[in-house]
Amino acid sequence: MAERNEIAASRRWVIKVGSALLTDDGRGLDESVITALVEQLVQLRAADCEVVLVSSGAVAAGLVRLGWTSRPHLLHELQAAAAVGQSVLVRSYEAAFNRHGIAAAQILLGHDDVIARDRYLNARGTIKTLLGLGVVPVINENDTVVTDEIRFGDNDTLAALVANLIDADALLLLTDQQGLYEADPRLHPDAALVSLCDVHDPRLDAMAGEGGALGRGGMVTKLRAARLAARSGTETIIASGRSANVVQAAAAGEAVGTWLRTGKRPQNARKQWLASMVQIQGSLELDDGAVRVLRESGRSLLAVGVRGVHGSFKRGDMVSCRAPDGREIARGLVNYSAAETRRIMGSSSRAIESILGYQLDEELIHRDNLVLA
Repeated sequence: MAERNEIAASRRWVIKVGSALLTDDGRGLDESVITALVEQLVQLRAADCEVVLVSSGAVAAGLVRLGWTSRPHLLHELQAAAAVGQSVLVRSYEAAFNRHGIAAAQILLGHDDVIARDRYLNARGTIKTLLGLGVVPVINENDTVVTDEIRFGDNDTLAALVANLIDADALLLLTDQQGLYEADPRLHPDAALVSLCDVHDPRLDAMAGEGGALGRGGMVTKLRAARLAARSGTETIIASGRSANVVQAAAAGEAVGTWLRTGKRPQNARKQWLASMVQIQGSLELDDGAVRVLRESGRSLLAVGVRGVHGSFKRGDMVSCRAPDGREIARGLVNYSAAETRRIMGSSSRAIESILGYQLDEELIHRDNLVLA
C-alpha cells in the first residue's frame, strides 16, 4: 500500500457531499448527517487546513418544504424547489457551524462564473478572501436560474471546477460507496476496491462503467471530475461519506476510498493549464525593474512597472508581458481592461482608486495568474 504523504500534506481542501448522503430517503435534510459532517470539517480546520464545502441537497429540501412527494420533471418546478430549498440548506449549515463559533458563507455559482474570465477572477477572489477571513464557503450550483444548456450537470463537476479555481491541494468526493471498484460490486461481490491509480489510466474508464447507459453509482462523473481537478494538480479521493470520521482519515493520509493520483506538482500543473486556457488579447510593455521582479522574484505585476499598453482587452483576458526590447517574458490574466490599464500604468497601487474612482485589485496581474515565458 502506497503511503499517502501527498494527501496528508494537503492544506486546502474541497469537499463535496451529495444528496444521497444528506437526505433521509426523500424525507428532507438529515440534520444528524449535517452535524456530523460539520464536526469533521471543524476538526480539519483545527489542523490548520482551509476547507471549501460543495453541497447538494437544495432541491431535495425544497420538495419537502413544498409538500411535493416526487421530484418534478419540468425545469421551472425544479428551479422553484431549489429556490425554496437553498434557504433551508444554508440555515442548516449555518446553525451547525455557529455551534463551533465559525461563520459560513453561501456561494451560488453558474457556468459563466467559472468559464468567463472576469467572473473567474471575481469568484476566485471572493472565495480566497473568505478563506483568509476564516469563513467556510458553502457552494452549490445556482439551480434557481440555471438552464439545461449551461448547467454543470452535477456537483462532482462543480467541485472539480472549484478546485481549479482556488488551487486546491485535494478534492474529497463523498459518496454512498467505499470508492471505485475494479468491477461493479453489485454484480461481482468479490470485486476489489481500487486503492490507488493514476487519474489518467485508461483502465479506469471501464471500471467506472463508461460504456453503460447509466454508469455505476455516479462513478463516471466522479472520474471525470478527478481528471478535471488534475488540470491544476489537485489530488482526488473518492470515499464513503457513511464511514465514521472519513474526512479525518482521508486528511491524515489513511488508506480510505480510492486515491486518483495526478503525479504532478500542483503549481506546474496549474501554470500549464493557465497557459493553454485562452488566447492572447493584448500586450503590456514593462520597464526593466518590472522585468527583473518577474524573472527573479516571481512576484505579481504592478501597474507601476508598465510603460505601454497594446491591444484592446477586458478584465480577465490573457495578455503578453514584454521587455523593453519586445521579448515576451510572461503572460497572465489581467485584472484591469486596456482602457483602465492605460490610465493607471506607471502609478503605484495606492493611487489606483484616486485615478479610476475604484480599485478592483492591488495587482495588475496576480502572481498566481502569471506564467513566465
